[in-house]
Amino acid sequence: MKKISMDDMVGYCNQYGFIFQGSEIYDGLANTWDYGPLGTRLKNNIKDAWRYYFIQRRNNSFEVDADILMNPTVWKASGHLDSFSDPLMDCKECKTRFRVDNLLDELDSEIHADGMSMEEMSAYVKEHNIKCPKCGASNFTDVRQFNLMFATQRGVTDTTTNTIYLRPENAQGEYVNFLNVQRTMRAKLPFGIGQIGKAFRNEITPGNFTFRTIEFEQMEYQTFCKHGTDEEIYDEFKEYGMNFFKMLGLPGEKLRFHDHEKLAHYAKAACDIEYAFPFGWGEINGTHNRTDFDLTRHSEFSNRKLEYFDNTTNEKFIPYIIESTYGVDRVVLAVLFESLAEEELEGGDVRTVLRISPKLAPIKLNVLPVVKKRHGEKAMEIYNLCKRHFMTTYDETGSIGKRYRRGDAIGTPYAISIDDETIEDGTVTLRDRDTMSQRKVSVDELIAFILENTSFIE
Repeated sequence: MKKISMDDMVGYCNQYGFIFQGSEIYDGLANTWDYGPLGTRLKNNIKDAWRYYFIQRRNNSFEVDADILMNPTVWKASGHLDSFSDPLMDCKECKTRFRVDNLLDELDSEIHADGMSMEEMSAYVKEHNIKCPKCGASNFTDVRQFNLMFATQRGVTDTTTNTIYLRPENAQGEYVNFLNVQRTMRAKLPFGIGQIGKAFRNEITPGNFTFRTIEFEQMEYQTFCKHGTDEEIYDEFKEYGMNFFKMLGLPGEKLRFHDHEKLAHYAKAACDIEYAFPFGWGEINGTHNRTDFDLTRHSEFSNRKLEYFDNTTNEKFIPYIIESTYGVDRVVLAVLFESLAEEELEGGDVRTVLRISPKLAPIKLNVLPVVKKRHGEKAMEIYNLCKRHFMTTYDETGSIGKRYRRGDAIGTPYAISIDDETIEDGTVTLRDRDTMSQRKVSVDELIAFILENTSFIE
């Protein structure tokens, strides 16, 4: 079976309508990507899976949708204005700028450069005579910090007092709404606030397709809890995240925990879940014990008491926060890499197949009339019935074998062929994508079967 490279994946996504280059007709904009019809469906299915797993099936879990643009003091309180930066250095020969921690990790994944200070990174570059990936020279500037937030202006006058920022993360929208959610939902600790939304970071060295981009989507979940219960909840969400990925079809042997050696200023503990991409291990989840830092800071800067009153002990306190965050685009990429295959069949034929979980598949069923003139009307009738319940396509062009192959390539788990027997007795031939086995089922049984085998509900 052929190993799928990054170039293979980029070509596949463009060919089959998963992901396109952003602004392609204008020669694109570097590291921006548009999701096509199938990519949008896959992305939405992953978000729906997250909503089921983190909101619907958990007790005391609530979803919000906070604005991207927030009062700029939010970012002063959170520390982003002062410390949200990347370590950068420039090649003095070709003038290319590099994010140092990523460059070192690409050279040796065991370095874990995120645990190094700027001085340690500079010393490592000099000691190991690191070469510029672009020109091959070993002549770099010292490592320095570069703020990652996108700034824009509110109003018609360009002044610093009108400067606002595109959010670099979703989390602050959950924190500033802590009291609103607690009050309106009458929530008792521990409770969670989740959010799915876009974030923006002025990354200097984005790359690896959709793995690192300047605009991306996050699925974030914040658990507000009492100090003393935080460590247990932190451990719970590390395992909860691992189980979530396994539910999506990512195998345990391609996932690993990576505990942070160097903690952020707000963190008591931090751990990533990484997936084995073709380019190496890459973070697809982060779990953090943020202590009471965020609510304390927002309380100080807003002059509002962001406290919780425990009516069983009659005490007030600022809750601790356990954060579990997921990069939607990275999860989509991991699922695609795990699912895409080129298989050699008996007789030497090769098929492209996306062995994606039926729960995530963009299209659940493909309806195929064997002979258009004779079976088309009945096939269309069944198609119109099925599409009310799940995403369904209708294909009448080409041989039945070629139509099966087209469905396999985009991950459609089931196909039905409509023939003379369908007209006579109401049965269709149901084909399984993975095994290519076929069996007869009645139209009455079909919808229940597809719903049962493509739903996340347990």
